[in-house]
Amino acid sequence: MGRRKVVAILGYSLFVLLYRPDGLAFAQNKPQPVAESLNSPFELKNGDRVVFLGNSLFENDFQYGYIELALTTRWPDRDVTYRNIGWTGDNVFGVARSTITNPPTAYELLMEHLTKAQPTVVFVAYGGIEAQDGEAGLPAFKEGLTKLIDKIDQLGAKAVLLSPIPILSADSAQSVVKRNAMLELYTATIATIARERGKRFIDIFKPIQEAGKNVALTENGIHLNETGYYNLASILEKGLGLGPRTEPVAISISKSAAETTNPAKILDSGTNATGLKFTIEERYLPLPLPSGESGLTTPGQVVKISGLKKGFYTLTIDNSEVITASDKQWEKGVEIKQGPSVEQAHELQQMVLKKNDLFFFQYRPPNTTYILGMRSHEQGRHAKGLEDQSLIIKWLEGQIALVRTPKSRVYQLTLLK
Repeated sequence: MGRRKVVAILGYSLFVLLYRPDGLAFAQNKPQPVAESLNSPFELKNGDRVVFLGNSLFENDFQYGYIELALTTRWPDRDVTYRNIGWTGDNVFGVARSTITNPPTAYELLMEHLTKAQPTVVFVAYGGIEAQDGEAGLPAFKEGLTKLIDKIDQLGAKAVLLSPIPILSADSAQSVVKRNAMLELYTATIATIARERGKRFIDIFKPIQEAGKNVALTENGIHLNETGYYNLASILEKGLGLGPRTEPVAISISKSAAETTNPAKILDSGTNATGLKFTIEERYLPLPLPSGESGLTTPGQVVKISGLKKGFYTLTIDNSEVITASDKQWEKGVEIKQGPSVEQAHELQQMVLKKNDLFFFQYRPPNTTYILGMRSHEQGRHAKGLEDQSLIIKWLEGQIALVRTPKSRVYQLTLLK
């Protein structure tokens, strides 16, 4: 996964056949699911703790932070905590979390990670690894996913189930078709379980497959790249029932005045329609484009201005030059994909990445066995240092809170001489 590429697990299928957590004790009381209306748009509330649980689909976003950034900016007025405990190669039995320290077993460690995160909302992304076992692996997958949902219910949290993503390229076209057919079977299984358990389900398989026809979304046909996570964030927003991030702005200029509707407000209509000053009250910060991907078709803030004299006009935002277009282009509508709001969103994204870096090394330090495991008598003194990182994480979350809210920006359109 880029900076933290995890070595692929060899002999996975054999391990799954030999390892089953059936002997683990589960609560005797039937879990009580958290009531939720699945027909209404998804909403995060003040004080929610969101946990991303799954395989590399979540872990690899440590490099980009797009999923957390998308949710953070959707509710800028609410304090929501995010924890990513995705693990490359993991399945519903926590197989990839196995260490040479035993106990805890891999499954116990999965339950420990989930419990310590204290979630109120859990995004669950499994099935990609399990699909390698084919139809024969479906019963075990169903059992594991069901028990995982039981655990989430016991913790009093809501579960949002995601499908696996498709294979976009492989050694042959035949291999792609065969592997995707199995991934679709597991996707259908997850959808059925979600429906039976009354949980939200988001199919990201088909949207990613469709988007992958137009732009490179993966680094190897399997793992999403930066553009892939940018697209995934937008797909998740849509799957959660969240509307567009921006509203088109339409301004009509006459010799005597300028008129507009929300979210824009006219500050100065200028003289003889050669100048115009206005504000746009943004509800959400935009998602910054991936590096080198300015050609993406994701819509930006559209500004339409009619009634301009013939000529070319430059738009500045908070005195920063953003774009120049002709009167005809402004009348048709110009998309704004850069400027101070984008810079603010990028700053926020960097804060999210720093916070997640600290959490990553706190909850799974490279030398776990020596600090927390069976050889803690050698370096166990460093456990206190891991705990102290919570203070820095909390401070960074405070900084994120200061940056996540859009600011009122002053837009000025000036006729080029």
